[in-house]
Amino acid sequence: MSQRSTISGWGGHSVEGCEIRAENLSAAANGAALSRGLGRSYGDSSLPPDDCPIALNTTLADRILEFDQATGRLRAEAGLSLADMNRLLMPRGWFTPVSPGTQYVTLGGMVAADIHGKNQHLAGNFGHHVTKLRMQVADGRILECDSEQHADLFFGTIGGMGLTGHILEVECALERIPSPWIWQETQRIPNIDEFQVALEEAAPQWPYTVGWIDCVSRGSALGRGILMCGRWATADEAPKRVPPRRLRPRLTFDFPGWALGPWTVRAFNELYFRKQWRPTLRGIVHPESFFYPLDVLREWHRMYGTRGFTQYQCVLPHTDESGARKTGSARRVLDVLTTLGGASFLAVIKDFGQNGVGVLSFPRPGITLALDIPIRANTQALIDALNQVVIEEGGRIYLAKDSFTRRRDFERMDSRVHDFNALRDTWDPQRRFRSAQSVRLLGDLPRTNQADLGGHP
Repeated sequence: MSQRSTISGWGGHSVEGCEIRAENLSAAANGAALSRGLGRSYGDSSLPPDDCPIALNTTLADRILEFDQATGRLRAEAGLSLADMNRLLMPRGWFTPVSPGTQYVTLGGMVAADIHGKNQHLAGNFGHHVTKLRMQVADGRILECDSEQHADLFFGTIGGMGLTGHILEVECALERIPSPWIWQETQRIPNIDEFQVALEEAAPQWPYTVGWIDCVSRGSALGRGILMCGRWATADEAPKRVPPRRLRPRLTFDFPGWALGPWTVRAFNELYFRKQWRPTLRGIVHPESFFYPLDVLREWHRMYGTRGFTQYQCVLPHTDESGARKTGSARRVLDVLTTLGGASFLAVIKDFGQNGVGVLSFPRPGITLALDIPIRANTQALIDALNQVVIEEGGRIYLAKDSFTRRRDFERMDSRVHDFNALRDTWDPQRRFRSAQSVRLLGDLPRTNQADLGGHP
């Protein structure tokens, strides 16, 4: 079933298009420019291009096909949501090996964005745990691919933002957990420089680490914040009951534009920092409070008003090309953000320890900053300035969050795009799979003058 409507990303970026919804994805895929799940990518990566405004919505194809309780091997359709996976499998002692900051994502989207989580330094990306994919490629064939069979397609699809074909099914390995509760330790950190040190020191001791940072305060307090470290509670530590389901009220209106102005953001940041009333706090917390704090309020993106927001997420490497230790890169990013007035109440810092396995996977060893920025008249200039710092520092951006990066800047910060386009020349030379983002960043246009339909023999 399809319906012409406005298709939006989570940040408010939208196009006029048509979403095809069906339980049988392969039968409904003809003509769709890309697959799309729950639409939680912040920018335009899950939006179809203007010249082919048709997206295949996967959310009706959400069955678990196989699950091995002894090993944790899961095979499911691409539209299965992480929320449903948690609801069904956490009580059985299993959890996704890598989780993003929301559970309202689909399995196919987790592959396409090669999502990372608070344990990237230990567990890598979701792609590290994917063992097989079932896909429909540009010439219409349905293929199984893994690290040995059609390996180029497999690794191009992990982190490939849906540009290599329709993901139909995903096979992955889950993590066994001793209880469904989290043991958490939080501590106040005085500034961004000490935050980087604290994250690196915590990495060998804690499987999950993440920080909230205040990017409004200036000078010696720039980047002060709260470091949150966690691990699964043991059976002896955890409450005997299953974590209760949380009420999730819905935000039913858009905030006025002034609601998230400089004064309100500054007040929120001060209060959030001061709520950590002791230098260190420890205790058992609900897993949703730890992994998905923003999910407590449905449609929370409406706080940014009708103009929406963008999230700028970058990774800044620990070392330069010679292997020498780099310092001050995160401070440079925050200096640009505060100088140009882009600071928000939601800014997150994490430590990355591994490269992704996908051709375009985002993470690499370093520090990652994720900064929510309300869209205003100067947003493009702000993103341009931030990208300049990231390019100079040898970093790159996360495509699942981006809305404003220019093509020339993307190519300067990520030379892997040439390998990715070469892979697509093999599998989809006519560029049947495109998105609004790939038109913007890769210059994608349909290549109707080519007779070859693409695909390996």
